Amino acid sequence: MNQSTQSNTNREYKDRLFKFIFREKRDLLELYNALNDTAYDNPEDIVVNTLEDVVYMGMRNDISFLLQEMLNLYEHQSTMSPNLPLRGLLYFAALYRKLLVNHEDLYSSRRIALPLPRFVIFYNGTKEEPERMTLYLHDSFPEKYRADDADLDCRATLININAGHNQELLKKCRRLEEYSIFVEKVREYQRKDYSMEQAIDLAVEECVQNGILENVLRENREEVRSMLLTEYNEQAHIENERKIAADEAFEQGMEIGMEQGLERGMEQGLEKGMEQGLERGMEQGIKTGTERFALLTKRLMQEARTDALLRATEEKEFREKLYEEYGI
Repeated sequence: MNQSTQSNTNREYKDRLFKFIFREKRDLLELYNALNDTAYDNPEDIVVNTLEDVVYMGMRNDISFLLQEMLNLYEHQSTMSPNLPLRGLLYFAALYRKLLVNHEDLYSSRRIALPLPRFVIFYNGTKEEPERMTLYLHDSFPEKYRADDADLDCRATLININAGHNQELLKKCRRLEEYSIFVEKVREYQRKDYSMEQAIDLAVEECVQNGILENVLRENREEVRSMLLTEYNEQAHIENERKIAADEAFEQGMEIGMEQGLERGMEQGLEKGMEQGLERGMEQGIKTGTERFALLTKRLMQEARTDALLRATEEKEFREKLYEEYGI
């Protein structure tokens, strides 16, 4: 299996455990009620419409569903991204398009009624984040414009479900609380220097014994293990790619520093000039490497090339081709 195929396979599994845990409508309804302080009691009122068979713009969403007049988009994320509102916008567009396939003409004189969109991200990554955070698409627009200058926006609500956060919400939804506990148990064993495989197995055993996600973990042990391992491996791969990019930026800084050092050495004395040139060059090289990728990210997001961005994060050769394509 080549690298590209392997990456695609990994992305299919990313964050799927959350979706697996809330696959039953009754559990999804409990989560909805906890979030919205409602008391709906008929799970069959839920119409799940997650885009299952396609990876839309390189994104696979966890859960989307209709309930009454609301279109709900739920995601679990272990990495906070400022681009989540853009992901939500693109996914909502795909969902609305699906809903309107057999609808009346968009140019009709009658207003087409649409369900209200709600986008919620359940965050349980290792980086500390606030209890709740609201992210806006307008934050990605040029700084010289105000939010109300935009004719389009999208809001995403990020909720931290790590241990010690949003306890009131977790108490309202036992399933969500158990998911949070299970993830924390895995991390506890990792902190005790167990391998990821051992940490998962030990966490599963402990949670089953204590009635935490017991039906899921007991009946689907191997599937849960595979989901977590795949997600862990993908995260490790991304972090490694980021480290490689940082090392490349450092090397660029060294090269720039050597050049500047030689130039300054001719004017100020070789030893002093080299020292100053290397220091400035390394700083600029690291900054250049970071800004270069940031600019590439901005260009790709402007053109909605999310799939290319995901690939650029993982593949150096492809990233370099994009730098050349955009003249960065």
